[in-house]
Amino acid sequence: MGNIFRKAFIKSIPIMCSYLFVSMAYGIMMENAGFKWYYSLLVSLTVYTGAYQFVLVTLLSSGASILTMALTAFLMNSRQSFYALTFVDEFNRMGKRKLYMIHTMTDETYAVNCTLPDTGKEKQSIMFWVAFLSRCYWMIGAVAGEILGQIIPFDMTGIDFCMTALFVIIFIDQWEKAESHIPAIAGIVIAVVCLLVVGPQYFLLPSLIIASAVLVVWNMRRK
Repeated sequence: MGNIFRKAFIKSIPIMCSYLFVSMAYGIMMENAGFKWYYSLLVSLTVYTGAYQFVLVTLLSSGASILTMALTAFLMNSRQSFYALTFVDEFNRMGKRKLYMIHTMTDETYAVNCTLPDTGKEKQSIMFWVAFLSRCYWMIGAVAGEILGQIIPFDMTGIDFCMTALFVIIFIDQWEKAESHIPAIAGIVIAVVCLLVVGPQYFLLPSLIIASAVLVVWNMRRK
C-alpha cells in the first residue's frame, strides 16, 4: 500500500505544482468577489472542474440562473466524455472506485494516467490515488488562496503555463512510445484546421469529435 501511494504521489507532483498555484488564483478571485473560504472549498469539493470554477465566479456574482450554470458546465466539460473512453475497461475493473474515478477525471489526471505502465491492479490503485491527491491539491490551494492571497500579495502571471508544459512533455513521451504516429499527426492537423475555421473559443469540441471519428474509422480499417 505504501509503495503504491509513493508511486502515485511521485506521478502527481507535476499536477501538484500546477494545481496549488492555479487554485490559489481561483481562491483569490472568490475572495475578491465576496465569497468566504468555505464557499471555495464547497465548490471545489462538488464541482471540481478548474476552468469552469473560474467562470462560475462570474456567474455567481452576476446572479445567473441554474440552467445557465448547468449548460455552461456541460459545454465546457464535454471533452471529458472523450477522455473517459480511454479508460472504460480500467474503470469497470475498479469496482466501487469506478464512480469516483469518473467524476474526478481532469485533463491533468488523464494525461498522467496515460503514462502509467499496464500493471493491472497496481495501475488501478495508482490511478485512484493520483485522482484523490489531485483533488486534495486543488481544494488546499483554493482555501489557501482565500486565506493568504490578501495577506501576501504576489504576481502569478504566467503560472498557468505549467499546464501547457505538462501536456507537451507527456505528448513527447507518448510520441516516443507509440508504434504509429498517425493518430498524433491526425489530431494535430484536425485541431489546427478547426482552430482556423471556428476560432480559439469553439474549436475544442468539434476537433475532438472529428478526431475521434477519424481514429475509429482508421482502427476499423486496420482490423
